[in-house]
Parts: sequence; C-alpha cells; structure tokens
Amino acid sequence: MLKILFMGTPDIARESLEKLHKAGFNICGVVTTEDRQKGRGMKINYSPVKQFALYNNLRLFQPQKIANNKEFKDEIRKLEPDVICVVAYGKILPKSFIDIPEKGCINLHLSLLPKYRGAAPIQWAVLNGDKKTGVTIMYINEKMDEGDIILQKEVDIGDDETTGELWDRLSIVGANLLIESLKRIEKGIVLKEKQKGSASLAPMLDKKIAKIDWVNKSAAQIKNLVRGLNPIMGAYSYLNDKKIKFWKVEILNLNGYEEEDPGTVVISSEKEGLYIKTKSDIISVLEIQGENAKKMNIKDFLRGNKISVNEKFV
Repeated sequence: MLKILFMGTPDIARESLEKLHKAGFNICGVVTTEDRQKGRGMKINYSPVKQFALYNNLRLFQPQKIANNKEFKDEIRKLEPDVICVVAYGKILPKSFIDIPEKGCINLHLSLLPKYRGAAPIQWAVLNGDKKTGVTIMYINEKMDEGDIILQKEVDIGDDETTGELWDRLSIVGANLLIESLKRIEKGIVLKEKQKGSASLAPMLDKKIAKIDWVNKSAAQIKNLVRGLNPIMGAYSYLNDKKIKFWKVEILNLNGYEEEDPGTVVISSEKEGLYIKTKSDIISVLEIQGENAKKMNIKDFLRGNKISVNEKFV
C-alpha cells in the first residue's frame, strides 16, 4: 500500500482524509494550517483535518511556512512518502517540497480544469450559473493548477443548488476519485494528460460582490448570486437603512409590473410572501435574514417584520 503524506485544512479535505484512512492507505503524516482564533471569545479553532488526525492518532504537522523551512522538509523526507496528496491545503508549495515523493505530488481540484483555476472554483461555478462542473485529480507543478491531469469526473449543478450543497456533493465525488487515482498510481497505470482548452480563474471572493444590484442585474443573475454566496457570506441589500440578507430566492414571470423600478416590493404578505422587481422578472424571496437576527423562511419573517408594497431595496 502506498505511503501517503496528506495535506489539507477544511471539511472537504477531511472527507478525503477519512476515506483514505478507511480504505487502508498508509498515512505517514498529516499537514494542516496553523490554529486560528475564532468567535467573540477568540477561542482556538482546530481545522477539520487536524481534528480527524488527532482523533485517529495520525502524525500531525502545522508549519507556518514551507518554502524556507528546511527542518520541516527534512522531517518529511525522513517519512519517505510515496505520494503527497493535497486537498484544499491553503498554501503554495515550493518545488523543493513537490519533488520529495517518488511518485509525485497530486492535488484534488474542484472544477474541470483548466476551467476555474484558483481558490474558489465551486463558488464561481454557481455564481456564473454553470450547469456543469466537476473534480480533477492532477499532478502539482510550480504553476497554479496547471499540472497534468490524472482523472476527471463531470457533475451536474442543480438549478437551485447552493455553493454549500454543491460543496458537500463534490467533497464525496472528489474523495472517491482521489482513491481511484491513488490505486492507478500504485499499479503504475496512470495516463497523464495535458490540460486542454481555455483557462479561466476563480479567485477568492471579494465581499463587495455580495451587495445585490437590482438595477443592472437580471433575476437569474441575482438568484445565482444568492445561491453562490450561500452559506459563505450571503447576498444582501438595504431596506430603510437596514441590512437584509437573502439566502434563498426563486424567479417568477409575472405580468403587470414592467413599469416598476428595480428593487421595488410589488407583493408583501404573510400569505403570498415577498416579491421584488429586478431589471427583468420578479424575485420571490424564500429565506431571509434581518439585521442582527437569524435567518428564517419569508412567511415567518413577515409575521414579525412589516415590509410594505412600493418600498424599495437598494
């Protein structure tokens, strides 16, 4: 069985680590990012990968940096990993580290490369209204997400699927594809493929994109924004100077409101819900969150929060 050094940080990486562990791979070490303080009490927060490693008594490393960390790289060399598996680790790896394992350093990337190279491929697939995405297992080189492909698997994106829901599905698909890739590496039957087609980037999300532009965006674009930012940060707008977050919406084709300004509330009642005019069509709000409040379905929200017809979101 291959000796593997695993590198990852969030829950999507934990899914892969857990499946590798259950499959019986020899995990000689686990590398994750440093602990962080979180919340009002600034409590130390362990990454999901660290939690799993500690629970299963796996050797754990949390280097602050790798590039000029000779001591850390020497420790990894002593472990003699056959393969290094990277899943959402969060840091760039130098060539001196990539070259350590005999059978290569591989990465699970959550898109069909070369599309969406970068840190937020799932989010941008949803934000852009894509109908398909997928996962890629690739060899790591010195350039960002440009290495040779080992395996890819295409996945459909649901019309109402959020980033969080797609994230959960792709974490399972990706973990299974990672195991299949490692089995091929172990058997020596990997067929490397150069990436083909036009590349695109998926950079980290800027909070500025979260504000809804009722004037210039269509109902479809606003829906994609809402589901693309769920559950990361939430799309938002202002009503009477109060910040309102939108977590789930649907598009309605209703006649009779063509002359209304974008952002205008056209229907608001506990029975019917909350309908807002966009540049094109109408948005029906299904899940919402008031300022300094918890998220709730729209009918519950309207029972305790009055929103009048003709008021305008900005």
